[in-house]
Order: sequence, then structure tokens, then C-alpha cells
Amino acid sequence: MSALPGSVCRVTDDVVVWNRLAALLPEAEAQEVKDCWEIGEQEAGLGLLVSGFLAHQVPISETVRAQISVLAETWGEREALTRQILQCRGDDTPAPLKLIEHGVGPAGEPTYGSEQDEAGLVLVPWIACTRCGRALMRVHARESSGDLSYLARHYVIMSPDSGAARRLFPADSADVAFAALLNECAESTDGR
Repeated sequence: MSALPGSVCRVTDDVVVWNRLAALLPEAEAQEVKDCWEIGEQEAGLGLLVSGFLAHQVPISETVRAQISVLAETWGEREALTRQILQCRGDDTPAPLKLIEHGVGPAGEPTYGSEQDEAGLVLVPWIACTRCGRALMRVHARESSGDLSYLARHYVIMSPDSGAARRLFPADSADVAFAALLNECAESTDGR
């Protein structure tokens, strides 16, 4: 599976994040993860990254956990890796972000705070900002089988006070939506 369409800048940003995350592993494993990017095997590289964190009990922050989840979403691996991402050892430091996806139940059903709107779309909480209370949510369609669509239809940043959507992002913009969550929080906590 390849990444969803995006600009060269987004790909460059992704490789910077990728290499920074890989560097948290011991050198040999880090190089394997970096090599996966170079040969276009990002899906395998994400699996190696997360399994390496688990095997070596590498402590990661909640922000890193969220970044890994965003990369996994971008490369179509979030559903496969969520349980493992959540099992990674935390570093116990306060973080501005929290991965609020507490796993999935049978058939991919979210087990935490999903809401269904009148159009049949399901809002699934994904990443929360602990400073401003905004949340990045995935928006999925309900399939005829009752399961949620594998891919998100779009992403939305929800306001904590009114529960209203602040910004809507297209299906290929998980990383852009994540960056917007970070930027909006920084602006609101700076008093702008």
C-alpha cells in the first residue's frame, strides 16, 4: 500500500519524523526501520518500529505514541498496529497530546466514545490535546455489515466547549489534521 497523495513537503516531513522515531531504537533496529523507508516498505517499517519499542521496552511519550498512530493511519496500518502502539511503555511525563483510542473491539468497532451523526457517519475519538481540550477525530462510514469503514472518510478537529467541528480535513490528510491540532492548541494557549 502506498501513502495517500500528498505534497513533496509532506513526504519530506514524514521522513524526518520517521528517522527521529527510528533513532529511539538500538542502532541495528533503527537502521532496519530507516531502510524500510528507503525501499518503500513503510508498512513493514512501522511494524518493526512498534515491535522494536515493545521488545526493548523503549519508553515513549504520549506525543510520540500519537505521531506513530498518525504515521500508521497514513500508511494504512493503524488498525493493525493500534493495540501494539497502546502497549508501548510510556515515559510517564506530562504530554500535550493523548492517544484516546483505547483499542478496538470485535470487527473493528471502537470501544471509546464514538458518536453517530444523522448522515450515518461515525465520529471516532483519536487524539486529544490535554492543554486546550480539542480532539482530532476520524470520521468513518458504517458499512452494510455493521462494521466501520476501513479508511476514514475524513478527519475533524472538535471544539471542547460546544462539541462542534472546528475544522474538517479530507481523507488523505491525517498528518495535516494532526499538525493543525498542534498548531491550534499552540495558538489558543499563547492567547491568540
